[in-house]
Amino acid sequence: MPVINRVAEFQPEIAAWRRDLHAHPEVLFDVHRTAGVVAEKLREFGCDTVVTGLGRTGVVGLIKGRGTGQRIIGLRADMDALPMTEKTGLPHASTTPGKMHACGHDGHTAMLLGAAKYLAETRNFDGQVALIFQPAEEGGGGGKVMLDEGLLEQFDIAEIYGMHNWPGMPVGTFGIRSGGIMAATDRFYIDIIGRGGHAARPQQTVDPIIVAAQMVTALQTIVSRNLDPLESAVLSVTMVEAGEADNVISRTAKITGTVRTLDGDVQDFIEAKLGEFVPQFARSFGAEASIRYARGYPVTVNAEAQTRFAAAVARDVVGAGQVDDDVAPSMGGEDFSFMLNKRPGAYIFLGNGDSTELHTDTYDFNDDAIPVGVSYWVRLVETALPVG
Repeated sequence: MPVINRVAEFQPEIAAWRRDLHAHPEVLFDVHRTAGVVAEKLREFGCDTVVTGLGRTGVVGLIKGRGTGQRIIGLRADMDALPMTEKTGLPHASTTPGKMHACGHDGHTAMLLGAAKYLAETRNFDGQVALIFQPAEEGGGGGKVMLDEGLLEQFDIAEIYGMHNWPGMPVGTFGIRSGGIMAATDRFYIDIIGRGGHAARPQQTVDPIIVAAQMVTALQTIVSRNLDPLESAVLSVTMVEAGEADNVISRTAKITGTVRTLDGDVQDFIEAKLGEFVPQFARSFGAEASIRYARGYPVTVNAEAQTRFAAAVARDVVGAGQVDDDVAPSMGGEDFSFMLNKRPGAYIFLGNGDSTELHTDTYDFNDDAIPVGVSYWVRLVETALPVG
């Protein structure tokens, strides 16, 4: 079953929705216009239930299929943009200074709206589908907020599925894997306390900048010399702060960074190792140091059975040779992970072609991918909830 003809017919309409959303980006939970557009279209399509304000500004549409089936599956799309200045020069470029759809959430939202339109028209399934439009994926944890406000319980969702466009993968292809597909995104904050003084008399100080400089290099050994080389982990120092004048050795310094892991045991190990290593290392210089480790989004873990199912659906849409069911995981983070921690499901990558990378100021979602993504959503629902 290739791309659905009816979906291909209204691809230009979906692309127009997408470009409108792209021109009016909103960030974090402040997605009032976007959520309003989504809710209006869901009602226009004839969704049986439309709930707004879940997760502050999230929207959920419920469509009932034929028959008496009560099983509900969830499909999720993210709505928020990034605090970036767009430099694409496109006719539909952002009209809001300092905000940009640089991750394709405009495309994700438009494709799920396209699926909603088709499913509400045909209802060729036995059960119900919950269409979840989530705010604040980009650092706000909007998925967790929707869960905390009762998303799964209110709609009695049994399984849940997500999708993300992927630059560099050809349009008309999918990538998926069982287990960890996106990384946990943790942060660490190190405070170093030395003894300040005059820059001309360093022998009378304990220079925290020297400690910080040495520590930045030494931190890399936590991954390179403590973990099995076959385990995936990233530890990156992203900020070093110290000093206020060129003739003063500061009393304090700060180091900030991120840790990315694909396995909970590795995540636990690095957090514990940092807690031991940082103060000991500082003491070797006569300084003191403390660390605060903040866990962010957990690992995005695809359930085995649901991954096999999603891959089979994708193959039905684009052909067996166009689906990589052992795609390389990404060390980027995704707050759909919170939902997959609560319900079985799968997260799949959709080819976006030769676009620039995600989170760059020249990125744009590829509208040619729309029929593929919408057809995947539709076939997933119709296959998971077949009519007698």
